[in-house]
Amino acid sequence: MANINTAGVDPTKMGVGRAIAVLTSGGDAQGMNAAVRATVRVGLYTGAKVFFVHEGYQGLVDGGDHIRPATWESVSMMLQLGGTVIGSARCKDFQTREGRLKAAFNLVKLGVTNLCVIGGDGSLTGANMFRTEWSDLLKDLISKGKITKEEAKTSSHLNIVGMVGSIDNDFCGTDMTIGTDSALHRIIEVVDSITTTAQSHQRAFILEVMGRHCGYLALVTALACGADWVFIPEMPPDDGWEDHLCRRLTETRKAGSRLNVIIVAEGAINKEGKPITCDQLKDLVTKRLGYDTRATTLGHVQRGGTPSAFDRVLGSRMGVEAVMALLEATPETPACVVSLSGNQAVRLPLMECVQVTKDVTVAMNEGRFDDAVKLRGRSFENNWNTYKLLAHVRPPETKSNINVAILNVGAPCAGMNAAVRAAVRIGIIQGHNMLAVHDGFEGLAEEKIEPITWNTVGDWTGKGGSELGTKRVLPGKYMEEISLNIAKYNIHALVIIGGFEAFSGALEMVQGRGKYEELCIPMVIIPATVSNNVPGSDFSIGADTALNTITTTCDRIKQSAAGTKRRVFIIETMGGYCGYLATMAGLSAGADAAYIYEERFGIRDLERNVEHLVEKMKTTVKRGLILRNENCNSNYTTDFIFNLYSEEGKGVFDCRKNVLGHMQQGGTPTPFDRNFATKMGAKAVLWLTEKLKECYRHGRIFANTPDSACVLGMRKRGLVLQPLAELKEETDFEHRIPKNQWWLKLRPIMKILAKYQISLDTSEHALMEHVIRRSVSGRCPS
Repeated sequence: MANINTAGVDPTKMGVGRAIAVLTSGGDAQGMNAAVRATVRVGLYTGAKVFFVHEGYQGLVDGGDHIRPATWESVSMMLQLGGTVIGSARCKDFQTREGRLKAAFNLVKLGVTNLCVIGGDGSLTGANMFRTEWSDLLKDLISKGKITKEEAKTSSHLNIVGMVGSIDNDFCGTDMTIGTDSALHRIIEVVDSITTTAQSHQRAFILEVMGRHCGYLALVTALACGADWVFIPEMPPDDGWEDHLCRRLTETRKAGSRLNVIIVAEGAINKEGKPITCDQLKDLVTKRLGYDTRATTLGHVQRGGTPSAFDRVLGSRMGVEAVMALLEATPETPACVVSLSGNQAVRLPLMECVQVTKDVTVAMNEGRFDDAVKLRGRSFENNWNTYKLLAHVRPPETKSNINVAILNVGAPCAGMNAAVRAAVRIGIIQGHNMLAVHDGFEGLAEEKIEPITWNTVGDWTGKGGSELGTKRVLPGKYMEEISLNIAKYNIHALVIIGGFEAFSGALEMVQGRGKYEELCIPMVIIPATVSNNVPGSDFSIGADTALNTITTTCDRIKQSAAGTKRRVFIIETMGGYCGYLATMAGLSAGADAAYIYEERFGIRDLERNVEHLVEKMKTTVKRGLILRNENCNSNYTTDFIFNLYSEEGKGVFDCRKNVLGHMQQGGTPTPFDRNFATKMGAKAVLWLTEKLKECYRHGRIFANTPDSACVLGMRKRGLVLQPLAELKEETDFEHRIPKNQWWLKLRPIMKILAKYQISLDTSEHALMEHVIRRSVSGRCPS
């Protein structure tokens, strides 16, 4: 996030005398409205004038009523809408110099010198060309007598900032483009529905997903649904793939599966560059294997519907960063794209990103497919490697004689089963014997241990909750029994999937190593909890699913409030003492306030929030949404806040309250949680395999170094393993939260988008980074 208090500048004065225009161009994508809303509100917050450009570049060329002033209220209720409210159009006129001349004239007359473009690579390339030609266009306008020299002087330079809005995720330099996560939600909803009907009839299903010449959607879908095969443009199948595919489908059926799923990217090709289509595959499977086969092309369904929580937060964060990049730009600054790397906002030179995106196409055309995968970035490469590991290897004939046990600990959450599935299958591929422990540490003590096979976990990716069973019980009082069972079942390593109890339970196990030698085995903890409160990871499995559940509920509640008018809803979220869910749901649902334990508040703050809502009721937006984390304050309970708001709002607004409860732990996992859990499960077992080699001494495993018990987490830009002993120092055990939490830096954005005049000063400045060298290096496992 940009440091908005740059060189002592008052952020609410940064934009005074400046004007910003925002437009959406090219294909629409869910989350564009969140980006437009944030751009408008942060622009107004800085004191700038903000204009909507309706119908993309066409509106810029046509001018007149297409370019209108934006107000605070005009972007209300936009967050939950798919598509783009201000319209988008493919524009031929802007591709001509005459068209760009008209656009320049329209902007100069309004005094606009800052343009924020939300679109794909074509739209952003067009914006850069416009900027490059700007001074020549102004000269032409002066010579034609259209504008005065004074007008040209005040508009002498045009600043451009881009945000990538495209469901294809085909723009290099950014982990996730706005709309990709929502498109995956639509696809997975369809895949889940198709799976149930396919199982009933023992069918094979072939699904074509969008993505133009980029296989990202197809690849992540394949990972998230455990597909039998995926066809992507970046990596055409080897010659003779038809035989290989039929063999794979037959093996899956023989192993007891009642269905086959094949995912095809719309741009899929073979080694000769010829298209591979759904119909072609349907004919192949029907004729060769005689399976009852259906083909489905998903089409524009993927572009529709409400944006996911991730896309709303992404759009909002990018909108804030875009305004800052525009207001901090100088004539020397290259046009930039604001983007996300891991969970960090970054600025990248626009034309460098466009160049790398073009390089991918060149690499594919020249048959350099390995280069194409690398150029897509580390996230894409990680996904491809995980897919290959899970789908393309037969279990080896030779066994390692290693026994790895897997258990779930703490409260259940969506995505736990996907992590178990990946861990089990990667373990089997490595030649290990995999053991399932039911009911957490208690089950380890009570001998609820049994072998788990490749087929047992076949359809677990999309299942919510915990199939193994999970308990909050810690191992402390069972150490004797646990160590006996580790010896009895000859367990050489442990994969512990769960929340804060998994972390503190593993710490107890490590402390027990002094007394019980059997506990001297490698252990890895995979954070899985809706609370997102496990030290050592920025995200935990299950938090994204819970966040989407809360966001969807808030949307419905806001709709109800908008209908009744003058109504404020107070919603209690889970999370223990961790305010992650309340804060992120506040951002994605457009809340007026979110009370959390980490940010202390008192009666004065509550009073200010009530006054703020009273003022809000005087505008056209006559509704309010307040989120409260369940443990934010033992005295200011949900009932207390409800009673206070009800009393203070008498005659102005009335209140309703809603405690969301355990619905936040349920449901089928989101695409993010399925994919994240799959990669975490795979990485955990690969790490254990290496660790076991290190710990092998005199015919047995002995591990008692600090780095033999680690948390596998996502930190900033990648997956990292950190010893429990180190993380102990970073933990507030009383409140079960890490001492430092990255998402607290996003809280000021939520307040500014809710119209609070606060200072937005965050210490991390998003500097311009280069993408040409970076494209083959750091990227998050999105």
